[in-house]
Amino acid sequence: MSTNTLMIRDFPQDERPRERFVQHGPQSLSNHELIAILLRTGTKDESVLQLSNRLLTHFEGLRLLKAATLEEMTEIKGIGSAKAIQILAAVEIGRRISNLDYKDRYVIRSPEDGAKYVMNDMRFLSQEHFVCLYLNTKNQVIHKQTIFIGSLNASIVHPREVVRP
Repeated sequence: MSTNTLMIRDFPQDERPRERFVQHGPQSLSNHELIAILLRTGTKDESVLQLSNRLLTHFEGLRLLKAATLEEMTEIKGIGSAKAIQILAAVEIGRRISNLDYKDRYVIRSPEDGAKYVMNDMRFLSQEHFVCLYLNTKNQVIHKQTIFIGSLNASIVHPREVVRP
């Protein structure tokens, strides 16, 4: 190991990607730190952060990385098929999420539709839950939020609690 190679264990706790993810959320991490979390480990000569940085540099950022093949990724020293598959699986999940369409959203046309939408989640609750379904102009559910959990048989909610979200 070269003397100038910093491994993750050499970083202070609050500067490590996983710890920062937990403390500050995923949006606080750079692209190479997020990839480092997916890769999990580096090599004996290179930290996972250096390896992820080299991976991004090789593909000139996320734009080309998202189109990389398994063969192209495994050509990079330190990236075996297991690590390449992890990255490609994460890219595919991101692609699928971004391709979710409004046509996949549940449409509410009647009170019965609303009840059907929440029934499985609420069927066996032991307390009253005041749940709001927020719809777009096409009556498609864009958000569901429990506003208040009441007593055994009552929920008292102020209108501002419904409108705020």
